[in-house]
Parts: sequence; C-alpha cells; structure tokens
Amino acid sequence: MLKTRHLILGAGPAGLGAALRLQEAGVDWLICEREAEPGGLSASFVDERGFTWDYGGHVLFSHYETFDKRINAARPHAGAWLDHRRESWIWQGDRFIPYPFQYNLHRLPPEGAAACLRGVEEALRVRHDTPPANFRELLLRSFGLPICEHFMFPYNDKVWAWPLNEMDCDWIGERVAMPDIARIRAGFEQRRDDKSWGPNNAFRFPDRGGTGAIWKALADGLPPERLRFRAEAVAVDASARTVRFRGGDVIGYDACISTIPLDQLAALADDPALTPRIPLRASATRVIGIGLAGTPPPDIRTKCWMYFPCANSPHYRVTVFSNYSPSHVPGPGPQWSLMAEVSESPVKRVDADGLVQTCVNALVEDGLIPDPAQIVSTTMRRVPYGYPTPFLGRKACVAELLAALEARSLYSRGRFGAWTYEAGNMDHAFMQGYECVGRLLNGGGPECEPTLNTPHVVNSRYNPESEAFHAPAKP
Repeated sequence: MLKTRHLILGAGPAGLGAALRLQEAGVDWLICEREAEPGGLSASFVDERGFTWDYGGHVLFSHYETFDKRINAARPHAGAWLDHRRESWIWQGDRFIPYPFQYNLHRLPPEGAAACLRGVEEALRVRHDTPPANFRELLLRSFGLPICEHFMFPYNDKVWAWPLNEMDCDWIGERVAMPDIARIRAGFEQRRDDKSWGPNNAFRFPDRGGTGAIWKALADGLPPERLRFRAEAVAVDASARTVRFRGGDVIGYDACISTIPLDQLAALADDPALTPRIPLRASATRVIGIGLAGTPPPDIRTKCWMYFPCANSPHYRVTVFSNYSPSHVPGPGPQWSLMAEVSESPVKRVDADGLVQTCVNALVEDGLIPDPAQIVSTTMRRVPYGYPTPFLGRKACVAELLAALEARSLYSRGRFGAWTYEAGNMDHAFMQGYECVGRLLNGGGPECEPTLNTPHVVNSRYNPESEAFHAPAKP
C-alpha cells in the first residue's frame, strides 16, 4: 500500500493551493483528482465546433497578496492576461439597467423609479428589535417591496433555486450590495450610472484556454509524479487513515485534505457520526453555450455579463464569453459566443431536453440573438454542484461536521468542501487549501485559517502575505 504524509483529494483551486504550500515547505504530499485534468469547478472545455467554455461564470479577482503572487508566478505557462473592466447589466424586459440595480434607479421608467426610491427610504426608516429571520426578510427590510419585486426576489429565486425564506443571511457581506441611501438618492437625482460597486469591477482573464488555463498552469509547476488524474475516491477509512480508489488502489495518509463536496466525503467515510444533522442543500447549474457567426448586436457588444430576473427566460445570467478573449471562438471569420446559466434543485426542476431551445427562444425574444440562423454551435453541461446554499442552520451544522472530520484527520476545504458561498470564489478556495496546510505544518488554531473562519474579515480588505505562511515546517 502506498503511503503519503498528506493526501489531497481534488485538484481544483483548494487542492492546488494545498499542494503548492506543501511543495513550498518540502513536505511529502500526493494529490488525486477524479477528472483527467486540474481545475475542478474552475475547469474549461472545448465543444465539438471548437468554442471554448467555462463551467459557469468565472472571473479572476483577488483579496490576497499570497494568491496573486502564486498565480502571477504561473503566468508564463498560461500565456498573457487580458484585463477587463466589468460591464454587468440587468435585463428588465425592455431595457438594460447597470448593476447594482438600486444604484441605477434612474434607468427605470419615472413612476417605477420613484416607487423604488420611496420603498427603500421607507424600509430603512423602520428600526427592528430583532435581526431578520431569513434572507427574504433581510431583502425586504433593506430594499423595500418595489425593488424586491423588480429585481431582488425574482433574481435570487432564479439563482438559488431554493425558497429565500429558508436561507440564512449571515453570508451577505460583499455578495449583495446592501443599500447606501445617499448613494441611491444621488444616482436617482443626478441621473448618472453607478457601476463601480463590488470586488470584481476589474478582473483579468487568460488569453486562451478559458479559466481552466489558470489551474493547468499552476499544476504544471508542480512535480508531475505527485499528481494522479482519473483517480476517484470511493471509500475513506478514517480509523485506518486510508482512501480506496476506483480500480482498487488504496493510499494511506497522516492527514487528508479533501476538496470534494462535504456531503460526499461524509458518505465515503461511512460513519454515522459524520452524518450532517441537517441535509446540506445545493443547487446544480446547467451551462448552455451558444456559438454564433457574425458579431454581437450593438446593445451587448461591450458587456461582460447580464442578469435576467424576468420570467420569460430560464437563465439567471448570460455572459458574452467571446468578449473575455477572442480565442474563445474557433473561426474562421467573425464569430462570437453567449454562455447562459440555469439553476436547478429538488424544488426547482428543469426540462433538460428542451432547455437549450428554451434559452435560445428567450435570447431571441430579448434581442440578444438577432437571428437564430447565426447559431453555429450549441452545447450544454450539467454541473451537479453549482452553488452551496446558505440554508437556515448551515453555519452551525457545517462547523460541527468539519470538527468531527478534523478529529479523524480529515480536513474538508473549498467551495463545497467547506460548503461556503461567501468564501467560495477561486481566490478563497485556493487560500482555504493554502491556509489549512499552514496550520497543519506549523500548529495553531482557527486564527491560522481566516478565509474559512472569518470570511467577513478577509472580504473587507486586501490581505497582505503573512510571514507565518513561510515559516519552516515542523519536523
């Protein structure tokens, strides 16, 4: 039986972050990935007609100096970066409104804009003795009914695919632009666009290969003998500290850093003590890629992505993916591409057989595709784990499960490994793996993993590199 000091399950951002930290420390490690290449949820693929796609709407921005340094060091493998200024918009049925909605009310018809402003002013005047009981209540208290009816309710219903009153609201932070009433009034009165909110108002993208090129570049810098692909874990024996893989291989470890979904890890361990006391909720994502001949219509020629709260379309977001890099289309001749995302869950089913055509019909109706005869390629991929739902009771439930796993030398990290949306972007996931290894090598408590334990702090600033990350490993 093969034995390694640190076994990593999954070669997505979290797994590669852990592997890189172990490699820097000169400590024994091995990474096992189910798929044929690295990247996890941040991988990319090429369809039969040569169009490049991501498994969802990913853009690279960062809260961490540590992350930026490692990604920049991998850049020669990935080629050039393309820098972008975010253009995100909301389709309101007959017009585009810049995101965030509440800071651009002047783009609505006058009567609707005035009603939205009155609604948020009235909502913010009310003082509440108790915190909001759920996400829906928080939205209503914060924005008022008109804004909620125009955008907040229908869009969030679409993207989360779970009832909003069954979701917690302790994850909000930078994920939702909470209202600044002075800023809302200024935009309304001065009739000027306000598009700069959020950490991703500027981002960069690889010039070729999609988002997956970032993680291929990082993996290329690691010793190839320490990466195993097409290695799917099928059972974990926590007491024996072994993992069995499809095909029969068994690998022993001193510590296992798992980035596979938390509920899957608990099931693989087959230990009643690791059963979540509340079933973990998530939504799947259907990614629909549409390759087209010609050039985008003028209304979307410079846009990055657009949100779709309206009921006529199944998708919650559409990205002009060819705007991120000209290499996303195969040519010859002018071509462009749209990538739509549709959520699904046990309480929000989709008709998979007709979904591509339903999306195309809505995109034609809304003017994003001027002529369906332009379509030269369509593809659809299902991502079973798209969004980790912040359900009521999630934080305590997940914390208990992570602690029980750690007592068995199993460290579950990443977007779905730690079931965290608020710390689930690519930079967060990478740092979860990186920080976990730093804690294992050098000792310490929860303070050594700020991304996992205090995401509201790391999300509130740009985090300088800590010398603790480079302390020598304990023998």
